[in-house]
Amino acid sequence: MGANNQTDLKLLGVAILIAVLLLVAVVAVFLPAVVPALGAMDEGMGVKAAVPWGFGLTVGLFIVFAIVAGDGLIGELQFMLGSFFAFFLILTLLIAWVF
Repeated sequence: MGANNQTDLKLLGVAILIAVLLLVAVVAVFLPAVVPALGAMDEGMGVKAAVPWGFGLTVGLFIVFAIVAGDGLIGELQFMLGSFFAFFLILTLLIAWVF
């Protein structure tokens, strides 16, 4: 029974070593591709550039909300129009802040 445990531990050690070597190889291959992407992210996105993204995301969300609402769409239209502007403002500012 003791010999069986030794082979299991050796197999586990080999598997961990292979996983670590594979991880090192993946990092070595993809690291040069990551550097330009990180450099492009430094500039950031202003509010002007975030407005179309916020508008598109808001329209997409409200289309989903309208489809899910079903029969209640006519009764909820005034609430959807009022909340559209709140969603648009919040999403635009969050996109500009995060990106």
